Amino acid sequence: MGRPAREVIGVIDTEGDCAEWTFPAEPGAVRSARVAVRDQLRGWDLDGLADLTALLVSELVTNSLRHATGPIGVRLVRPAALADALRVEVSDPLPDPPRERVARPEDEGGRGLQLVAGASQSWGTRPGTNGKTVWFELAVPE
Repeated sequence: MGRPAREVIGVIDTEGDCAEWTFPAEPGAVRSARVAVRDQLRGWDLDGLADLTALLVSELVTNSLRHATGPIGVRLVRPAALADALRVEVSDPLPDPPRERVARPEDEGGRGLQLVAGASQSWGTRPGTNGKTVWFELAVPE
């Protein structure tokens, strides 16, 4: 069984396996977050989720870089009560929740939350005392 998870920015304490990182709000954070997520999922024998999770984390970390200043938290949780789910949380110090919008074909951005919503079994945002957390859950293949 994993250790209790610590609070990052607005993160609810959860029992289960947990891995978390804090990245500076710099362009290299996106790549670093992808590498950390892929490595952790391999360690948990969840290679089948690595590409999708890394893609969605990249989108959310990129959103944080564009709109917030300050550290970006990334956390993976395999909740003890939900053996068939992986929860992923990206937090930043900006209190405003992101808005899902429909990107026009010529837009270079604006598709990140659409990807998260379409690829995850659930997602949402949660305010914290020092910012917000955007989270999503993926089904763990049997």
